[in-house]
Amino acid sequence: MKNGFVRVACAGLETKLADTEKNAESIIGLMEEAGRKHIKVMVFPELAITGYTCGDLFFQDTLIKGAEDALKTIVEKSASIDGIFAVGLPVLYNGKLYNCAAVFSRGEILGIVPKMFLPNDHEFYERRQFTPGFFEVDEIEIAGQRTLIGAAQLFSTESVRGLTIGVEICEDLWVACPPSIKQALSGATMILNLSASNEVAGKSDYRRELVSGQSGRLYTSYLYASSGAGESTSDLVFSGHNIIASNGRVLKEGHLRENGLIFTEVDIDALLSYRRGSSTFEMEVDPEFVISEFSLEKEDVELSYEIRKTPFVPNDPKSRAIRCREIFDIQARGLASRLKFIHAKNVVIGISGGLDSTLALLVVRRAFEILGLEKSGIKAITMPGFGTTDRTYNNACKLVKEIGAELLEISIVNAVKVHFEDIGQDINNHDVTYENGQARERTQILMDYANKVGGIVIGTGDLSELALGWATYNGDHMSMYGVNASVPKTLVRYLVQFVADEAEGEFAEVLYDILDTPVSPELVPADENGEIAQKTEDIVGPYELHDFFLYYIVRMGFAPKKVYKLAMHAFDGTYDKETILKWLKNFYRRFFAQQFKRNCLPDGPKVGTVSLSPRGDWRMPSDAYSALWLKELEEL
Repeated sequence: MKNGFVRVACAGLETKLADTEKNAESIIGLMEEAGRKHIKVMVFPELAITGYTCGDLFFQDTLIKGAEDALKTIVEKSASIDGIFAVGLPVLYNGKLYNCAAVFSRGEILGIVPKMFLPNDHEFYERRQFTPGFFEVDEIEIAGQRTLIGAAQLFSTESVRGLTIGVEICEDLWVACPPSIKQALSGATMILNLSASNEVAGKSDYRRELVSGQSGRLYTSYLYASSGAGESTSDLVFSGHNIIASNGRVLKEGHLRENGLIFTEVDIDALLSYRRGSSTFEMEVDPEFVISEFSLEKEDVELSYEIRKTPFVPNDPKSRAIRCREIFDIQARGLASRLKFIHAKNVVIGISGGLDSTLALLVVRRAFEILGLEKSGIKAITMPGFGTTDRTYNNACKLVKEIGAELLEISIVNAVKVHFEDIGQDINNHDVTYENGQARERTQILMDYANKVGGIVIGTGDLSELALGWATYNGDHMSMYGVNASVPKTLVRYLVQFVADEAEGEFAEVLYDILDTPVSPELVPADENGEIAQKTEDIVGPYELHDFFLYYIVRMGFAPKKVYKLAMHAFDGTYDKETILKWLKNFYRRFFAQQFKRNCLPDGPKVGTVSLSPRGDWRMPSDAYSALWLKELEEL
């Protein structure tokens, strides 16, 4: 409930056809279970109180009256349960029978929503018993309460910012223009669908795509509860296919053939963020909608599902391999298009033996293959300095050899010493000038050599470094095309591993050793054992944390407290509260302070949902303050 999360559920029933009292008992039992599990929104199947396949029994006054009496009992029992519920039943209104959803909370019937579209073909004959629903809202007396009836209803609460609920019933979703479209455009962020969808071969796949697709198009969460066991199997089988989706992704799914429920949490803040960031989702509030208010108790929700530590990287190895191949191809084709446009057959790239330059070189190789260019046009320059270790130097040389590129070695030591003498820099003072002087010398070499061979300099810096400003201004910060510009560090590692896993022999060995090498700019001398002394993550923090922060801050626009809460859940057992808070504060400070570097970035291909290009996804003044964000974290 706090931080925008709401626990929701779809209920499955072992229906007793036409036995409204027994069905009411089952419904109440599941509602009470929902209360114990802190579920706040729950949807039952279509005509759950009677069963969907009652046929001409719906013409019987006894069944209609029994359904209304059962609803009265169910609603009364809800008085002590904190939640909002939607249950299906037949409703007699103005002499006609309607297939409806009763929406109620805390003992009050908030509204009766009729099914708008009745299937009357193939295996369905709903128009034999029911009348198509109507949009405009009227009053009705039902189950001892005066309430509203009509499809133009939404249900909203101030307990969760942005939570507004719309309701549609089964076929309503399957038509060309579902009611949920108008509901979402009028403010609904959650759609409840009470359904009785039978099973035929292949239908469950289509149903899943339909539900997830609708949630994605409308930036909503979508709860779909379908009839299961107990329905007549004379001609049809109902499997109780229940689905909870949000913004195009199925969060939970199950086939409940007996009493039971599936539940998870949906993030209303995320949906509001997606809508806010979309220029094509335009609210068109229909003035005919009546909004009924309900209240929920505010409480922390312990998330029942895993939040991935690496939001940029799929957990599933198969999905990850597909994603890596796709991203690698985008990078390579972006570079190939640029080289073709400027008629360049040579590129210049600095090779350090680290992850970023390795990925960039692999991308260059692939771009040259796409264009059919000779690999000798790849001018890979290793530029040893004061902090270069044998391990990274040797790996850089081996990698270039395996790629088939031309290797050049240009030491920066003498040039930097002369430069330090010119500006009066003590070579024993390993300050920022000492480090940046080396980075800028390397960039000067690359730029000038590119001029010499008529090529362009390929940038190697990644998205995580750009977010943190971990780059020397006009040093490694600058290039003529940055192929890694929108690839976060955690993904860089998987992209290199993806290539390594498909490689063989010494090529695979060198890639795996690079993957095993600590991330470092190597701008200070090695330790007494000749090992890397300057480890980036010791200075700026773990990249897995920063990439997590980057995703939820930039992609989702979440407030600092929510980002912190999510990180605590995702990294439980990996980092303690103090560590997460320390690096989150550091991220905010650096992200704001280093915007000036991002405001003059070179071109580079966007490969995912987050990019910090000043010409594309992220426009921010260089002199914005981080005070408000840091103040919120001080309250933790």
